Amino acid sequence: MKISRRDLSILTIYSSLYAAMVYAFAPISFAALQFRVAGVLRPAVAKKPILALGYAIGVAVGNLVSPFIGFYELVFMPVMSLLAGILGYAASKLLGGGYYMAGAVIAVIIPISLSWMLNQLFNLPILATLPPLLLSEQIINLIGSSIFKAIERFYRWW
Repeated sequence: MKISRRDLSILTIYSSLYAAMVYAFAPISFAALQFRVAGVLRPAVAKKPILALGYAIGVAVGNLVSPFIGFYELVFMPVMSLLAGILGYAASKLLGGGYYMAGAVIAVIIPISLSWMLNQLFNLPILATLPPLLLSEQIINLIGSSIFKAIERFYRWW
């Protein structure tokens, strides 16, 4: 697969911005019931599938400052983020819906992954952590989708 310079530039900016936003909002990015502001960037995968990789890289780099650093933060969640990004892109292309569809798919996969991870690390019940994580992820992805939709009205960024 050949990656254009433009796509490589977008990938680099995207992953760097995601990691920087995780770091800037670190206290709420790593809480048990996290609200990761950087998630507003996730719906962008609807237009550029390469951004699924950028999302995974951003998660891995952002998680370097996690108070829970380890296998789950540096391997499991980046892999799940890559998977969520790929599936979000595929759903937006197959089912339509663009940013909103990609964001909705990602906002289901990530909370399930996080709930499972929290269960493994801290023995927190999945049924207790999943509902608030689903809610916060849907909110942040809805905000991100709306932002990208508004930007798209004036500028073709992809």
